[in-house]
Amino acid sequence: MLKIGWSQKDISTEKPIIIPGQFYMRVSKGILDPITLTALTVDDGNDYLIFLSCDIVSIYAGIFDRIRERVEEINPEINTLKIVMNATHTHCGPLVQLGETVSCWGKLEDLPHDDVEINSQTEYTEFFIENAASAIVESFNNKSEGLISYGYGYSVVAHSRRSVYFDDLSKRDGYASNSCFVDGHARMYGNTNDDMFSHFEAGADHFANFLFTFDKDEKLTGAIVNVPCPSQNSGSESMLSADFWHDARCEIRKKYGDIFILPQCAAAGDLSPRLLHYKKAQDRRFKLKYSDYKLDERAEFNLELYARRDIGIRISEAFDEVFSWASKEKFKEAPIVHSVKTIELDKRLITDDEYNFALAEIEKNKVRPPFVTDGEPLEKLKKNSQIVAGGSRYSRIPYRYETQKTNPKHKMELHVIKLGNIAFASNQFELYMDYQHRIQARSPFEQTFIVQLCAQPGQNCGSYLATKRGVWAVGYSASMFDNIVSPEGGQQLVEETLNELKKIY
Repeated sequence: MLKIGWSQKDISTEKPIIIPGQFYMRVSKGILDPITLTALTVDDGNDYLIFLSCDIVSIYAGIFDRIRERVEEINPEINTLKIVMNATHTHCGPLVQLGETVSCWGKLEDLPHDDVEINSQTEYTEFFIENAASAIVESFNNKSEGLISYGYGYSVVAHSRRSVYFDDLSKRDGYASNSCFVDGHARMYGNTNDDMFSHFEAGADHFANFLFTFDKDEKLTGAIVNVPCPSQNSGSESMLSADFWHDARCEIRKKYGDIFILPQCAAAGDLSPRLLHYKKAQDRRFKLKYSDYKLDERAEFNLELYARRDIGIRISEAFDEVFSWASKEKFKEAPIVHSVKTIELDKRLITDDEYNFALAEIEKNKVRPPFVTDGEPLEKLKKNSQIVAGGSRYSRIPYRYETQKTNPKHKMELHVIKLGNIAFASNQFELYMDYQHRIQARSPFEQTFIVQLCAQPGQNCGSYLATKRGVWAVGYSASMFDNIVSPEGGQQLVEETLNELKKIY
């Protein structure tokens, strides 16, 4: 019989800490809603899986290694290769990073932040690592006999976030280049009320995959909820938030009690919860649907809170619909095969022209614009951190150009897991939706859960993996700055994943 264990930790803090996820630095001003991490262990007696989901934007180099080391210290019985750790990609989660560097801004001491209180980065990171390891060990130690059921439903969460135009934006009169947002025929979050707007680059994926767990008395204990969308409604706020996952958890728990909810972001590199057209219709929808709806001086903030509520309700409704029929077939036995393999993918190679362009920009920026010294402290920090972030993107190009000569491959730890008639497959990227469909369409399993933004030993996760049509159209998420792996490497990821799926099937 299957054995199942859960654990959840609240990793929120009232102390002011850095929030990554934009090209300017934010410092938290408290908690909008809880930041959590959730662990699940499922064991069939021969093999097992351990999932750890975290309400953070990304998982930086070294964090996963430290968590695995700490788990081994607490319970040497656990095979830490069986841990799959993913970020939900909330843009209001805390920065979790080792060392003195803080995201894309270098050393904090080199960035003026007078009169802005920022708590120790090391202190929070150690707190995070300890709680993550503890949750994993608790879920493993708490295993008891249980059952699972599974199914899929429909929940409109994501929309395409890449607007495509008839013309090349970079050739328009008065266009100013920007190292953070390199435009071509596409622009992420581009204006759709534009005479040259053509279409959204991708469609959307409204499938929601669910895995339900039960105790031996067949009482619901928790669920994996897997949707192809990053949690980015409240993407520019300065309060800690799990974004729409908080709303989804609340809506589900209203009906099912305080069960565990483990969120997974499926492939969504070109998707987002933000609506880019139909905005007037959305405003009317919320006015009529929610009696307390109002837009004041914080219009965008309030609008996205209602969008989050809408998403939470839709995920909860999909949960209800799938649970109503999937729970009719519960499995107390489901063979587990957990395959872990390091694969090699073709890098997105920096061309000679791109290399020379980056060198010229680096030379131009050697004399950095002077830091802003006047104004409100947090606004100064925002502007000065933008200055640093812009230059840092160019600085990585020469390193990539030199290393690709002797090492044109990118290594990734791939997890492919069989759980009865369903499967899970991991990747470290913000993976464009098409790759997911290629895997799911050819997978031999009844249902295949794709999990993106999964932690890697010794390296960051989170680089975008764009398709050929994305690279053609350029735009943020499909430029030389944003893609470590090429579209050819993306197809290699598809084929490697499918090979493993077929082996374990």
